[in-house]
Amino acid sequence: MNVDSIKTRTMTEEIVYADQELVTSNPRMMRIVDIARRVALTDVSVLILGESGVGKDVLARFIHRRSNCANGPFVKVNCAALPDQLLESELFGYDQGAFTGATRAKPGKFDLANNGTLLLDEIGEMSPHLQAKLLHVLQDGEFSRLGARWPTRVNVRVLASTNRNLEEAVRKREFRNDLYFRLNVISVEIPPLRERRGDILPLCQHFLEKYREKYGSSIQSLPRDLLEACVWYEWPGNVRQLENTLKRYLILPDTDVVSELRRDASVSVH
Repeated sequence: MNVDSIKTRTMTEEIVYADQELVTSNPRMMRIVDIARRVALTDVSVLILGESGVGKDVLARFIHRRSNCANGPFVKVNCAALPDQLLESELFGYDQGAFTGATRAKPGKFDLANNGTLLLDEIGEMSPHLQAKLLHVLQDGEFSRLGARWPTRVNVRVLASTNRNLEEAVRKREFRNDLYFRLNVISVEIPPLRERRGDILPLCQHFLEKYREKYGSSIQSLPRDLLEACVWYEWPGNVRQLENTLKRYLILPDTDVVSELRRDASVSVH
């Protein structure tokens, strides 16, 4: 597969530019976009699966912008970024005096996402204790803030994403099966970039246009050898890695990105 063949193919296919971010002509991705459009106007939970960097966050924002709560906030929480106790206060907040040092109340992400969408990123890393509390919120639409006398009711559309195999985590009893079924009303799995190489050139063009002015680059088009290297590279970091690579090229065009990609590809083969 080379640049010319991909260019010829994408000229005959519809390329979706969803919110100027979700760029694809891949049939599997087009099916996912169609599902996302259809579920956006419902209130069901959506579980977004896929490797790191494939665009799970982008798809979640796509759903939010087409939902009935599009005018409300979109709030994202990385469940893997904080230890258990800090994540609990981040999600549910606390009242003044709830513990030593709580000199004023702090709203949680569920409060901030009220009448909007909350994306629970890396949900597979959440502890069993918080899984139980989250299940209660999803079932009853209310939660108890630390130190509060009364529960708080919220109206939040919950989306969840993970790069883990949650079915396997359920079998190993690392993830609650009742929470899994609650989150997995609708699930979509975004394929890795190496399985949709026809998206690489449109994505390259998209990132060129997106960042050229931002970084003050004079580059008007990407050289053929760079595009060829991008098409052949496996992209273990998926779309995020491609985006960062093109950012670096626009900022430092004298960097030999092509050789780096070819060298990394050669090392991965061996």
